[in-house]
Amino acid sequence: MGRDRLAALRPIELQHIPPPASQPTNGTLNGSYLPPSQDTSSMHAFYAETATIQESIAEFDANITAVADLHARSLNALSEQDSAANHSRLAELTESSRALSNALSNRIKALKIQPGGASPQDAEIRKNRITLVHGKFVETLQRYQTVEQQYRQRYRDRVERQFRIVKPDATADEVSAIVDDTQGGSNAIFLQAITSSTRYGESRQAYREVQERHQDIQRIEVTLAELAQLFNDMATLISQQDEQVASIETKAIGVEEDTRKGVGEVDLAIKHARSARRKRWICFFITIIVILAAVGIGVGVYFSEHPPGKSSSSGG
Repeated sequence: MGRDRLAALRPIELQHIPPPASQPTNGTLNGSYLPPSQDTSSMHAFYAETATIQESIAEFDANITAVADLHARSLNALSEQDSAANHSRLAELTESSRALSNALSNRIKALKIQPGGASPQDAEIRKNRITLVHGKFVETLQRYQTVEQQYRQRYRDRVERQFRIVKPDATADEVSAIVDDTQGGSNAIFLQAITSSTRYGESRQAYREVQERHQDIQRIEVTLAELAQLFNDMATLISQQDEQVASIETKAIGVEEDTRKGVGEVDLAIKHARSARRKRWICFFITIIVILAAVGIGVGVYFSEHPPGKSSSSGG
């Protein structure tokens, strides 16, 4: 009898989900395409892009709510048909969320590498807006991470309960081997437990559910690894942004200092020009005075040598 049970269970093999590609897909969410990042060198385009990114973050957050709902339904599914439908929808939603989160990450990065405004004021506005969308995105990533961690634990708890249905006296090591295994290496332990169980039908159902939960756990592990990478990318982005803003502010201070020096040099040149002009007028007036003095001296010498009265008496 035990041999027949084992033969019946062998076709039920653990199906592993292939690791999804780590590269972002085409940035879709429920079949719709995110608009590509645009040139945001102008402040008007920059505002438009950040507004669109915030809308996409809201969509991402709604996706996470739907993922949590499907996790809950998967745990409470009463039939194999419902369970299969939930798993299919959850896989689809997880993939679209992955694409959307990668697209958002790339678009936020693109905001940073776009040339900033020429003025320190524009640079500060850009910094604040990028920090805003970055903060909202990271907050949403953290929520997604929390949801996945919570349901990973709930799936692990379910696997343990299902195994204890088959083998109530299982040791801690046996339970850990079943719960932590996502590669099928512990199947022999489970099958051996089933062959010695007196509740064959219930044990078979427990085995099938453990397979499904291992798939869920594996999918969650992949998602959590991708979220960790996104967290690292966002942390690096803020660090680079701070360095860029500091560089812009340093350049702006340098320009302001050069402008102040230039204004000072212009003022000095104006003073020199005014002084030179004043000196020219002084020289002009001195020249006029000298000329007038020379003319006066000449006239005085002439009349002293030729007095008017002496001239008329000589003529008589």
